[in-house]
Amino acid sequence: MSSNFITTKDGTQIFYKDWGPQDAQAIVFHHGWPLSSDDWDAQMLFFLHQGFRVIAHDRRGHGRSSQTETGNEMDTYAADVAELAAHLDLRNAIHVGHSTGGGEVARYVAQYGGGGRVSKAVLLGAVPPIMVKTENNPGGLPIEVFDGFRAALAANRAQFFRDVPAGPFYGYNRPGAEVSEGVIQNWWRQGMMGGTKAHYDCIKAFSETDFTEDLKKIDVPVLVMHGDDDQIVPIADSALLAIKLLKNGTLKVYEGLPHGMATTHADIVNADLLAFFRS
Repeated sequence: MSSNFITTKDGTQIFYKDWGPQDAQAIVFHHGWPLSSDDWDAQMLFFLHQGFRVIAHDRRGHGRSSQTETGNEMDTYAADVAELAAHLDLRNAIHVGHSTGGGEVARYVAQYGGGGRVSKAVLLGAVPPIMVKTENNPGGLPIEVFDGFRAALAANRAQFFRDVPAGPFYGYNRPGAEVSEGVIQNWWRQGMMGGTKAHYDCIKAFSETDFTEDLKKIDVPVLVMHGDDDQIVPIADSALLAIKLLKNGTLKVYEGLPHGMATTHADIVNADLLAFFRS
């Protein structure tokens, strides 16, 4: 069991955790914005105890990785993962991405997943195909939504990073929601570890990157998991479109569950992930 750093070709230090038997099936977890590998605690521990090798990294500019000024876009994120996978000599790995991490998985698997590197993938509350409203994506969110994110981050990142988890991210703004102050504070803690510039840039990366061609290229089995009460990445313009572009995709919709369901409903999510991994 270890946690360590790799240094990428441009000198960026990427933090990662690598737990479990080195010869076991590897699962690589890709976190969402603006969080870190710690957001996968409930999955890392569960699948470690199931006998898997579990790996998670902090995306550049996030968590314990370098607070990068440049490279805060999807092509570089995917290239960083490719360097990590090569460093760890991963074969037949399963890649699981949440939200922005789902975009990272789509780009990585499409560009670097050949040659036996990847066996399966999971898109969980993920941003593909594309979030922002365009002529080709009329159901997307207006650019003004993401401009609002940027303005809130620039004005008072600490307060913004309190408001998101306390409200829509975990569905805590819904009537009767069981609110966990610890979960809110942990989200805030992870977010504030990262760099403001990288987080600002990443808003464009997760909202304006078009993953349509990536999804079309993926040959391995892909499980698409999405809550139908996801207020951050609305299901109608993400999972319901992504599944139509995948060659070998399975869609699982969770009634009433929020964007952060891997935390709020880890028991449900973990059971379904395990069934998919073992299928």
